[in-house]
Amino acid sequence: MYAWIWRKLPFGLPGKLAGSLLLATTIVALLWYVVFPWAEPLLPFTGSDVQVTEDSGVPGAPGDGVPGDGPADDAPPGDEHDLPYDTERNNSPPPDED
Repeated sequence: MYAWIWRKLPFGLPGKLAGSLLLATTIVALLWYVVFPWAEPLLPFTGSDVQVTEDSGVPGAPGDGVPGDGPADDAPPGDEHDLPYDTERNNSPPPDED
């Protein structure tokens, strides 16, 4: 098929190269602006449906979206982002507490 298209393009090698580039650009633009937007609602996933959860499927299990069940919900306020070292200076990591 590609050989047939190449033979049918006019104006020698420069015309064949320009025609090939024009055909490829037209096909990509047609897919990008017509076919993909048309097919998006038919696909089982869309950009607005993507979410990451830790849902186990068991009601009341940690990670099912119920407030107060996760480990971050049990921590005192302000502790969820406390680091054991100073972020303002280039310090060595904290020593191991064995």
